[in-house]
Amino acid sequence: MKLLMVSGDRQVSIGERGPFYSMQAEFSRHFERIDVICPRPPGTPTVSCIHERVFFHPANSGRLAQVGYILRKGRELVETQGHSLIVSHDYGWFYNGLGSARLSAATGVPYLSELHHVPGHPRAADLRERFDKLVARAYVAWARSRTPAFRVVNRGEMPDLLTSWGVPQSQILVLPSLYIDFDLFHPSQPEAGEERFDQDVLFVGRMVNNKGLSAIVEALALLKGRGQGCRGLFVGKGELLGWLRAKVHAMGLADAVRFIEWVKSPSDLARIYRRSRVAVCASTCEGGPRVTVEAMACGTPVVSTPVGIMGELLEDGEAGRLCDFNAASLAEHLGVLLGDPSLRERAGARAVEIVQRFEYKAALEVYARGLIDLAAAAGGRS
Repeated sequence: MKLLMVSGDRQVSIGERGPFYSMQAEFSRHFERIDVICPRPPGTPTVSCIHERVFFHPANSGRLAQVGYILRKGRELVETQGHSLIVSHDYGWFYNGLGSARLSAATGVPYLSELHHVPGHPRAADLRERFDKLVARAYVAWARSRTPAFRVVNRGEMPDLLTSWGVPQSQILVLPSLYIDFDLFHPSQPEAGEERFDQDVLFVGRMVNNKGLSAIVEALALLKGRGQGCRGLFVGKGELLGWLRAKVHAMGLADAVRFIEWVKSPSDLARIYRRSRVAVCASTCEGGPRVTVEAMACGTPVVSTPVGIMGELLEDGEAGRLCDFNAASLAEHLGVLLGDPSLRERAGARAVEIVQRFEYKAALEVYARGLIDLAAAAGGRS
């Protein structure tokens, strides 16, 4: 079977080996060929090939012309390669979905609309996310009659939202997007003479508005005020990094909080997870998030808001804690785990058990098989 993917990822086309590049190494084994249409990168766009059978076709124009490019390039590829299914990663202004729907109508090849998360759900961080949620709802209403299914990556949050928007359960395909390499992300004991933990509370992610950064800093300040001061580490960069540094300083936490903007390799990141007592996610909306599941695979318990798949993984409280969308709730649950080493150790061990279903090869096989079955059911070419 041949697959046509319409992606927003441009890392591969500029030579970077990010998550999408790594994922394709295993995923592509399940298909004869994969063609990927992606946005225009800086410089001159050129077709590139990775893993012998995955071909990237970057656009030669900007975002506003992306719908037309998807239709033109997609028709050319379908005519020459005979794809069975179009997979569209849909977000933002939904250029990918609009173009994929037009391509599907023109070629007769079914398209799957992938909605990893919806901005502003379950909580909106700002007015922009409220608007983006309205845009997503309008797209879903438009796409319902054009796609055989919407792929979502968790069993609770997204199916509930789509059904509330009028999408029947039969049109919702749950295929998780977490593919964890347990050769990299696993528990380990510290080397002889090495301190077990470098930090108490760890955040990993982009420094952007929906990540709940203010709540994390305020929670650390609340813990300090209760005499439960702890060391924090923020890993990542983004538009709010400068603001976050200033807030940490203003709240008297400069001596207790460190920042790392870039981690060289996944193995270095795994070591940071293992050397953290608790990982935290205070986001208002997420698809996964991947970083919390990677931390759990390393034996690090998590305190998280009920976003993405975290509501499922932490609902029984055995592998970490679910908190509300505010600093007081976050501080309360962090305090419980940080104050009880035996509880934290049990939670870390349980976390490792829970995430085993996201083992890299097995999870990608589930994804690939879901696409193959959908193509067959929707009448795609075999």
